Amino acid sequence: MDQELKRQELIVENGQIIINGNKEKYNILLLDIIGEIEGHVSLPSDTKTTKYEHVLPELAVVQDDESIKGVLVLLNTVGGDVEAGLAIAEMLASISKPVVTLVLGGSHSIGVPLAVSGDVSFIVPTATMVVHPLRVSDTVLGVRQNYEYIERMQDRIIQFTSCHSKIDEDSLRSIMFNTQELSKDIGSVLVGKEAVKCGIIDRIGGVSDALNILYDLIN
Repeated sequence: MDQELKRQELIVENGQIIINGNKEKYNILLLDIIGEIEGHVSLPSDTKTTKYEHVLPELAVVQDDESIKGVLVLLNTVGGDVEAGLAIAEMLASISKPVVTLVLGGSHSIGVPLAVSGDVSFIVPTATMVVHPLRVSDTVLGVRQNYEYIERMQDRIIQFTSCHSKIDEDSLRSIMFNTQELSKDIGSVLVGKEAVKCGIIDRIGGVSDALNILYDLIN
């Protein structure tokens, strides 16, 4: 009973659950990254968020817990805080256990590096990824140092995404700075197979495909 209550609490509070697969031969952390990635500033209570202060400690536990053999990440996110999202992506990429990501619905903006942070990435045919340059919503003073900081942050996102996927930096920049597709912004919308074709995502597939690959990686 205590174990079941803990499972329910993880789902409600953090969108997380431990899957006991194949008669508990494999314990897998199922991690949801949904809504908006919340950073140092709390978002309104009626906004669906993924809080990095919840995710980072849980991933540290996964690394240290020998009973957990892998991580399945489900993504349906509009993006959010860049540094918080990149911190989660770096954490996922640095785990020594197998990590498989699956894009459901969408994985936009900082969701792109999150989607490629695992060992293998999947996307369902109807899911979308909006790839665009770094946006700054706060007031930015027009001085050279601020522009350089934004440019360096943009380079970090491009380098991480390129290093953890099959797309090269020049191709990613071309997709990211496309001026022809979005009417009020620059960038590109990639749907399912397009994300695979350009090399950002590895494969088309759903949850059964992702779990099967995760079991193979564990073995």
